[in-house]
Amino acid sequence: MTFGFATSSAASLSTPASDASASRLLEPAEWAAAGIPLLRNPREVVSGLHARHHPKPLTAVVAVLDPDERLRASASFTRRATPADGWMFRNALLAQLRRVIPHDLRRRTPVRTAVLLYCREGDARWTEEDGAWMWGLRDACTLHGLRCGAYITLTHDGWQVLGEGRGGRRPNAHSAPEPFATSEAPPLAPRTGGPVSEVLSRAAAR
Repeated sequence: MTFGFATSSAASLSTPASDASASRLLEPAEWAAAGIPLLRNPREVVSGLHARHHPKPLTAVVAVLDPDERLRASASFTRRATPADGWMFRNALLAQLRRVIPHDLRRRTPVRTAVLLYCREGDARWTEEDGAWMWGLRDACTLHGLRCGAYITLTHDGWQVLGEGRGGRRPNAHSAPEPFATSEAPPLAPRTGGPVSEVLSRAAAR
């Protein structure tokens, strides 16, 4: 697996028309400097979410892990074909988190961690869309009292934990889900759709 930068319109982000959306994305260097906690077993997390939600391109899966990296809740939804914007992604992720797990805002220090798996076309290199998802995940975690965890892309090449350089060839965007043979607990019922559809529809209409 490789980690790099995809050719994009980053050079034009300083133009007035893109200032707002440009401020709502994180570059890989900013993400790496944010102290995102490392997953002890990223392949197990990725395989578990892939088996539960069967993500296809444009599907986002947000999951909440306890301190022992056990899955406590997860939800998936399909991203609409609108321009990438961290604010819109933040609202979508927050709506899903509120559906599946209570907030931890009363805690002094977050104990649970949210991770995001996003299945998309293209290769594993960072894109501006990834930067918007990173911004959205970080902000949604703050508003829900969670630690911001890993951002993982799932492409035809395989999976990649952005900012860490860890990844693998399976599962990938087109592979069949693996069985739960090694799971200690039965799979959680996946959550899909919900209020996020309204959020994205409103954002797309603007």
